[in-house]
Amino acid sequence: MSELKKVTKEFLMEEDAIGTVELILILVVLIGLVIIFRDRLKTIVNSIFDKITTKSDSV
Repeated sequence: MSELKKVTKEFLMEEDAIGTVELILILVVLIGLVIIFRDRLKTIVNSIFDKITTKSDSV
């Protein structure tokens, strides 16, 4: 019975490592997308803030 516990524990520990790798890969992809579309994102964010500023002046 202790062998089953040992195998189960090892399996669970292995899965945690895979989750970490997946999380790191997702973050790398997101950072890459931000770097690639940096100028477009700046334009969109500036446009949104300009609209917020002009709309808040009318309130």
